[in-house]
Amino acid sequence: MPGSKLDPIDRKILAELQADGRMTNVELSTRVGISAPPCLRRVRSLEDAGFIKGYHADVNARDLGFEVQVFAMVGLHSQAEVDLSEFENKARSWPFVRECHMLNGEIDFILKCVAPDLSSFQQFLTEELTSADNVASVKTSLVIRCAKDEPGVPFSVIEARAIDQT
Repeated sequence: MPGSKLDPIDRKILAELQADGRMTNVELSTRVGISAPPCLRRVRSLEDAGFIKGYHADVNARDLGFEVQVFAMVGLHSQAEVDLSEFENKARSWPFVRECHMLNGEIDFILKCVAPDLSSFQQFLTEELTSADNVASVKTSLVIRCAKDEPGVPFSVIEARAIDQT
């Protein structure tokens, strides 16, 4: 299990920071039951090891004027590694594309896109995405509403697995 080298305190630190990345080290140390200096050392170690990739604010896209969210399923002509990498690099350059995942199956990539309005998304779709090199097909689905948007991982599952392995 990839996270098995983490002890229960490390997992608790990660769970607490995932829930609230803005808490102070003193608050975090209190929640996980250790003093502040070793807590900070553990956080730095988790950052250095790559378990913590960064910190960010969860902004409200609609309140910021991005009314449209779309999932775009992209098929490519070629799935050679050089062509896959080229598409991934292109997707990273598009501001409307917030996530890009390569898939196994009929669809090569799924993109999570946001746009201020439908006409802006349509312009991106026709002028950039569908006209990009190696793109064979694009199918889009407009998000009507979101029932769940929970980042990170379910630490309760990790803890249950850790207990089962002892």
